[in-house]
Amino acid sequence: MRTGASIKASGPQISLMILGVCGSPRQQATEHALREALRALGEGNETVFWGVRGKRIGFCTHCDLCLGGEGCAVQDDVQGLYPLIEEAEAYVFATPVYNGGVSAQLKAVMDRSRALLARNRDAFRDKPGVAIAVGGDRSGGQELAIQQIIAFLTLNGAQALSGGFFGANLGASLWSKDSLEGLKMDEVGLKALRKTVKRLDRYLKERQKA
Repeated sequence: MRTGASIKASGPQISLMILGVCGSPRQQATEHALREALRALGEGNETVFWGVRGKRIGFCTHCDLCLGGEGCAVQDDVQGLYPLIEEAEAYVFATPVYNGGVSAQLKAVMDRSRALLARNRDAFRDKPGVAIAVGGDRSGGQELAIQQIIAFLTLNGAQALSGGFFGANLGASLWSKDSLEGLKMDEVGLKALRKTVKRLDRYLKERQKA
């Protein structure tokens, strides 16, 4: 697994790069869930973890500088994410639930992708992506957060995938009880995570055969 752009996966020859974007400013349940997803996807593929934790992330001000081909006016750590989005062939977005939706940090990253898309409209096009949401309550807004991620992927031309019927209808919804240990005990949520990861893995394999 690469973190940023430095570590390459070992094992079989790399065929695809899968990018995991973590919207949590903490090294706790959400990051753990995403790393587990990338670990499962890492056999035969390269996985890259990019997280908002410790990063300088400014807000999009809709200045429209990017529409003139000048890139983003905000020069911060999001600049390092742009080439990873372009290189990736699939995406896993993970967020904690804040006030019934994605974290402010992840929302800023989504908004800032406008600068990349102004330069390369095909950055996400036809690439599959899945969503993970971790809430402190069992029904704490996970589905709403997942729908925000699905909407982001769809609006930008990506192929949003779910985990399938019965347990992961939109994606992976997990209950952490506000702790890493709580997440590890959430067998229902972990099953949804496994189903979602398997769905993405199957989609990628089927596409390669086509």
